[in-house]
Amino acid sequence: MPAPPAWLRWLPVLYVAVILLLEPVTPVQWPVSFVLIALPLVTAFAHSPLVVAGATLFAVLLEGVLAGTPCCAGRPVGYLWERHYVAAYICTALVGVLGTILAGHRTHRERTLADVRFVADIAQRVLLRPVPHRIGDLLLESLYLSAAAEARIGGDLYEAVPTAYGVRLLIGDVRGKGLLAVETAAALLGAFREAAHDEPALPALVDRVETSMTRRAAQLGGHEVGERFVTAVFVEIPSESALIRVVNCGHPPPVLIGPAEVRELDNGRSAPPLNLGVLVGEPYHVETYAFRPGDQLLLYTDGITETRDPDGAFYPLLQRLRAWRSLSPRKLLERLHHDLLDYSGDRLQDDIAALAVRRPADSPSAPPASPA
Repeated sequence: MPAPPAWLRWLPVLYVAVILLLEPVTPVQWPVSFVLIALPLVTAFAHSPLVVAGATLFAVLLEGVLAGTPCCAGRPVGYLWERHYVAAYICTALVGVLGTILAGHRTHRERTLADVRFVADIAQRVLLRPVPHRIGDLLLESLYLSAAAEARIGGDLYEAVPTAYGVRLLIGDVRGKGLLAVETAAALLGAFREAAHDEPALPALVDRVETSMTRRAAQLGGHEVGERFVTAVFVEIPSESALIRVVNCGHPPPVLIGPAEVRELDNGRSAPPLNLGVLVGEPYHVETYAFRPGDQLLLYTDGITETRDPDGAFYPLLQRLRAWRSLSPRKLLERLHHDLLDYSGDRLQDDIAALAVRRPADSPSAPPASPA
């Protein structure tokens, strides 16, 4: 359970100190000691019920000391049991009871939230396993940012699988939020991880994943769930040639970061999102691009490009990447991570996932095939 800020823990002490400083210099008609009634609530913001109960007892005793001290604003000893002060003692005790209950409720909620975050962390590690930092001659890195701190997993997903046909990558974004989005993401990743090893052709791999998603939607039933879809990009990087194959299913296009240029890999022939392809019935189209030594590929979800600054301007991804094209995958995603938070003022509106893959300049890959 995270500790409260230091200033909040010390706030009761500062509160009492201010009262003690003001009490001797105020007129008798302005008994500042009455403000001690709020001390239990001030303490309840950051301390346990036991500490709040102790603060309540301390506040009642201090009120009595101040009321019975003649030096405090010329007050005679007889004020100790004056009816206004007795009422203050009673009110402080009642507020102390409420503050103790409030502290107990706050502590319980903090422990519950800590448990939820722990479970979410474990679920994310199972659902979105960290990709290997190196597969063959490829360098890889991944990034995931949740817009909600209380729920660290969502519908954004990624995966990298080494197969006999090369390294196969997936990045996707499930329509909607909540538990159903997480379940859909888990089903998609499970289908991809299995089919990536079995299907020799990339379109066949996408078709098999599409079939799994359609079958799952039919099993769940319900009008809303049946319309649930996933945008995704499938990429295949063969080990024997310096090229990549891409099938885009309604997702933001990958970005190729080369030594001389940064460009989106988009020929305008994107397929429908997964779970909607059956409505079209057309085969998936594969785009082929050169992927030479020194090149880097960035796959990302639309949470990045839809990030806004305080003035409402969208995040200029390509412009940023042109300045960072010499960075390694790890440094690139670290820079992207911090820049997104700075750009949005630490207020991300959507989940974010990214996957960066680099073919080192000293890679022994074969000459690239002619891109389509």
